Amino acid sequence: MAAPVTITFLGGLGEVGRNCAAVEIDGRILVVDCGLMFPGPDLPGIDQVLPDLRWLAERADRVEAVICTHGHEDHIGALRHLLVDVEVPIYGSAFTLALVRSRLEEAGVLKRTSLVPVEDGDRRRIGPFDVEFIPMTHSIPSGFAIMLHTPQGPIMHTGDFKIDLEPVDGRLSDLARVGAVAGERGVRLLLADSTNADVAGFAASESSVGRSLYDIVHEHEGRRLVVACFASHIHRVQQIADAAIEHGRYIATLGLSMKRNVRIARELGLLKLPSNRLIDIAQIGDHEPGEICIVSTGSQAEPRSALTLMAQSDNRWVKIGPEDTVVLSSHPIPGNEADVDRVIDGLVRLGAEVVHSGHVHVHASGHGRQGDLRILHSVARPEWFVPVHGEVRHLTAHKRLAEGMGMDPDRILMCEDGGQVVLGDDGLTHGEQFAPREVYVDGIVGDVGPGVLRDRRTLGDDGFVCPIITVDLERRVLVSGPKLATKGWVWEPESAELLAEAEAEIRSHVLDALADHDVELPVIERRLRRATGRFVADRTRRRPIIVPTVLTV
Repeated sequence: MAAPVTITFLGGLGEVGRNCAAVEIDGRILVVDCGLMFPGPDLPGIDQVLPDLRWLAERADRVEAVICTHGHEDHIGALRHLLVDVEVPIYGSAFTLALVRSRLEEAGVLKRTSLVPVEDGDRRRIGPFDVEFIPMTHSIPSGFAIMLHTPQGPIMHTGDFKIDLEPVDGRLSDLARVGAVAGERGVRLLLADSTNADVAGFAASESSVGRSLYDIVHEHEGRRLVVACFASHIHRVQQIADAAIEHGRYIATLGLSMKRNVRIARELGLLKLPSNRLIDIAQIGDHEPGEICIVSTGSQAEPRSALTLMAQSDNRWVKIGPEDTVVLSSHPIPGNEADVDRVIDGLVRLGAEVVHSGHVHVHASGHGRQGDLRILHSVARPEWFVPVHGEVRHLTAHKRLAEGMGMDPDRILMCEDGGQVVLGDDGLTHGEQFAPREVYVDGIVGDVGPGVLRDRRTLGDDGFVCPIITVDLERRVLVSGPKLATKGWVWEPESAELLAEAEAEIRSHVLDALADHDVELPVIERRLRRATGRFVADRTRRRPIIVPTVLTV
C-alpha cells in the first residue's frame, strides 16, 4: 500500500481570497500559498482577513516549506503572519519572491525564512515532496501550477490561471507538460481555480487590452493621461508604457506599490521601459500635458490610494483638471462598485474625462472562463477533482462543468474552508473537518473579534448613548445626573426636549435602585443600562450601544 496524501484547506474555498492549502505526506506538511483577503463593507475598520493559521502553528515542527504559485496578495499576503510562529523556507519564482521579500522586510520577519527561487519547469525534492513547477499564464508574471508527484500519483494544483494564447511576455501555459503527465501516469487529483467558472466563453488575451490602450492614447493626444491599474499587473504596465512611448510620452509612476513593483520588474528584465522615458512624478510639471502618462495605483478606489486622493483633490503630486484623461484599466472587484463609482464622479466633477471598462476593452481577467477550464480538464483528464479558489457559486459551477464533460459526479468532492480530503489506494475521501475562524487584522492581529465587529456595526447603524450619573452608595444618594452623552443616536442641539425627557425617566429608575438597602455598584449599572435602553427603543425604535457610566463619591 502506498502512503496516503492528505490535503487540508485553510482558506480560499467559499470566498475569493486568503488562499492556503496544506498537503501532508508521511507526517510532513507542504503549504501551497498563504494569502489574505481584503474586507468587505460588513467588516468595518478591518484591514485584512487571514486564514486560520493556528492549524499550521500547532504543527510548526512538521511544516517543510511554503510554495507560492504567484505574487498576488491573496496568495502571499499572510506569509508575514505565518512566519511569526512557523520558521520555514519559501519557494517561488524570482519575481514572486521579490514581492515576498519586500513585505517580510517591512514586517521584520525576513530572518525567519530562506527564499528559494525556482524557474519554469524546475522539479525540486522538498522533504518527502517531489514538486514540479509548470508555467501558467495569469495577470501577473511568472505564475506556476504545481504538479506534486506523490506515492498516490500526480496531484495538480493550478494556482490562478487562464489560457492566454498571446501573452505579452510570450510565456505560454505549458499544457504540453500537463498532457505528458496525464499520458504517463494520469493526473490522479486536480485542484483547479474556479473564480470564473460561472462565466461562459474564454478569457480574453492580455494582448487584446494593449490594442485598446493604444487607441486611447492616440485619441487623446495633447491631453495628460492617468492610467490606473493593479500594481502587480506588470504586463498591463508594459502595454500602457509601450502605447504611451510610441506616442512620444514620458512615463511616471504614482503610488508606493506601483513604484516598487516597476523597479523590481525592470531589475528582473520582466518590464522593458527605457530609462530616458521614465521620469519621477515630481518632474511631470517640466513637460507639456500631452507628453505625460502617469501609471497609478487606485483602480479599486482603495481609501488612501493615489487615484482616490486625486478624485478628492488631495494628491500631493497630481491635481486633476479639464486637460486630463483618466483610464481605469480594471474591473471593480465585487463589493467595490459603489466606491469606484464615487471616485469616477469625483474625477468627472474636477473636469476630467474618464474611460473605464464599461466604455471600452481596457481590462482582461486573469482567471480562466468556462472555455479555458474545459481545455484544462480535457488535457489533464483527472481521476479525481476538487474545485478550489472561489465562492460557493464558483465552486459549484466548476463541479457542474466537470460533470458536463463526462466526469463521474462521485469523483468530484466539494470542500469549504476547514475541509480535508485524503487520497489513498481506494480513491479520494473526505477527512477530518475543523471549524476555521477568520482572523481579522486591524493594526495588529488578534485584537478584533466577532463581538467587536458587532459593536462597530451597531455604532455605524445606530450610534451610542452614554448615561452618566454620580452616586453616594454609602448614603444611597444620587449626587448628580443623569446626563446623556450621545453620538449617532440623535443630534443633541436639536433634541433637548427628548434628552430632558429621557433623563427624567432614567432618574426615577436610578432613585428606585438606590432605595434598596443592599444596593451595589453593578446593580446600579444594570438598572441604568436597562432604563436607558428601554427609553431609547420605545421612543425612537433604534438600538444604539448603551455605555452606562457610574461615578462614586
